Amino acid sequence: VYFNQGRYQEAEPLLQQTLELTKRLLGEEHPQVALSLNNLALLYLNQGRDQEAEPLFQQALELNKRLLGEEHPQVALSLNNLALVYLNQGRYQEAEPLLQQTLELTKRLLGEEHPQVALSLNNLALLYHTQGKISRALELLEQGLKVEERNLHSNLVAGSEPQKRKYLDTISGSTNTVISLHLNTAPNNPRAARLALTTVLRRKGRVLDFITNSQQILGQQLDPESQKLLEDLNATRTQLANLFYSQSLDPKSPKLLDDLNSNPTQGANLIYKRLPNLPLKYYQQRLNYLSEQANQLEDKISRRSPDFRTANQAVTLEAIQTLIPANTALVELVKYQRGSPRYAAYVLHSQGDPQGIDLGEVKLIEKELELFRLSIQDKDTPTAQLKQAARQVDQRLMDPVRQLLGSTRQILLSPEGELNLIPFEALVDQQQQYLVENYRFTYLTSGRDLLRLSQESASQTAPVMLGNPDFDRSAGELIANQDHSNLASADLTRSIDLSTWDFSPLPGTADEVKEIADMLGVDPLLGGKATESAVKGVNSPRILHIATHGFSENAPNQELPTLYDNPMLLSGLVLAGFKQKRTGAENGVLTALEAVGLNLSGTELVVLSACDTGSGRISSGEGIYGLRRAFVIAGSQTQLISLRKVQDKATKELMLAYYQRLLDDNMGRTEALRQTQLDMLKDERYQHPYYWASFIVSGNWRPMGGVGR
Repeated sequence: VYFNQGRYQEAEPLLQQTLELTKRLLGEEHPQVALSLNNLALLYLNQGRDQEAEPLFQQALELNKRLLGEEHPQVALSLNNLALVYLNQGRYQEAEPLLQQTLELTKRLLGEEHPQVALSLNNLALLYHTQGKISRALELLEQGLKVEERNLHSNLVAGSEPQKRKYLDTISGSTNTVISLHLNTAPNNPRAARLALTTVLRRKGRVLDFITNSQQILGQQLDPESQKLLEDLNATRTQLANLFYSQSLDPKSPKLLDDLNSNPTQGANLIYKRLPNLPLKYYQQRLNYLSEQANQLEDKISRRSPDFRTANQAVTLEAIQTLIPANTALVELVKYQRGSPRYAAYVLHSQGDPQGIDLGEVKLIEKELELFRLSIQDKDTPTAQLKQAARQVDQRLMDPVRQLLGSTRQILLSPEGELNLIPFEALVDQQQQYLVENYRFTYLTSGRDLLRLSQESASQTAPVMLGNPDFDRSAGELIANQDHSNLASADLTRSIDLSTWDFSPLPGTADEVKEIADMLGVDPLLGGKATESAVKGVNSPRILHIATHGFSENAPNQELPTLYDNPMLLSGLVLAGFKQKRTGAENGVLTALEAVGLNLSGTELVVLSACDTGSGRISSGEGIYGLRRAFVIAGSQTQLISLRKVQDKATKELMLAYYQRLLDDNMGRTEALRQTQLDMLKDERYQHPYYWASFIVSGNWRPMGGVGR
């Protein structure tokens, strides 16, 4: 455990004790001794202590050969590890035959498709890479990555989502290798560029893509057993979410242990304020049970359909390029490791080879990102100061990318890491113009999204418009018509602190939803009708629009022990009846975890007109764990989401203008937002990016067509 965490000083004495104890109890001639020698040597190798590692690896190799025979996987592993010592020391002539022996032995003993074969191929490629033999290195890397892809494809079909992510982590080393080889050794080699970007497209957002495709396949071919599994999984998620945000728990109730599914990272903090004497072990017991139950159900659902295997074939650059429109570029931003973590960008047009460029160290870029984010989320930040912060980020990220874009002005942008949390439209170029003035951005989790978006068909079900929920549900439907003129709507934001349990109605959402519903010719769901059950009951509406308070926590609460850490519980929307005592399966909070189970197959547009609906926990290679992810998995084609707090009145104005363009001008879903932003930029009231750069479009950018009456 310490070794995997990089806590080498704590690991070393334990590994030394293990070796001594094993020798004493089992004798010098035992396979377990060879294993202990190998583990201690690996520790030294990771610390750069090659001279101490070498004799231990040699002893392990000789011992394994003597005890297990020349033809054994442990012998192949020992050969590999000794070769890595030689490689680190620049002793290439000694390393090469050992790595070749390792590869041949591994293939012979374990088969051509074994993960150890991929490791051997990749290590041999690393040797040739280090020697500058790029063609040979690329040839071996292609073979190794092909084996990893086949194994990844097979392993994604089983297991829960956390297990799928962990499996992807096991092959992250080769992703770093192929990107580093291209950018730092062979930047002008088209073969290296193609291999690097192909690897990125096959791995970035892969779990999200698999789960989304699988859920849609299962929804279309639902047999009774699959239906039962999905219902059970949704019910389990609802139990977690309800108690996570429960307000009224009776510690004397016999149902407490059955219902107590709070997450201490956030929800337990709320509950502890009300039940300070409740033993923590009750949380642990119930959380463990429900967590395991959810994982088992996810695993069973993953295995249900044989179509999952054929629906998730390997991605090719050619397949992606055919889906990139003319005068458009896919920009993949990636994070890779070369010593310290770094950002890079790959640009792919509809024709030609991809181009890549290193953008610099993550820590330097993210330091400037933080300043920009702080500047843009405060409407009182002077424009000159904000533009300076935006220009610094642009210099780091988009100046280098523009060199590869040429005259292209439409960008399909797939961010990575912290880059998911900024609006690129608000960056500032050399001419002191916001990028929105010259570029059109559509956000994707990965370029592989284009494959799914190209296959979608539109639902014919009427739009659903929901807003201004009655959080008390004391006034029923009347709240929709109440006079809120005494509220300072210019200062209201659509965000809340759930721990206070006290937040105001949003008059702008009532007007917003009424007017848009009138444009679309549907009846809005307002006040007491704006419920969690109403959202959960939707059946693939063409448009789903929700205007209310939103919330998102990016990190767990460090003051409480983490018993169950699911980031999809930390983002959500607040709906009618939240302040009322919970009844049945509804508590007035729709978490991202629950939104995953919505039926939105064919839904062309989801508008989450609230704060922080595009935020959440960042997962390397998988984007944001929050509402954005949930509504993608649920089947929606496009999401209009916010990256931070949004002001009530300005958001209403933005939304009305956005829909007007969708309807009257039949604009694309991205261009309609861009034109709305440009108009706000010209309006003295809203020209600060705080107002116009809050929302982004993620997913399908094309016109919807026929969304009105």
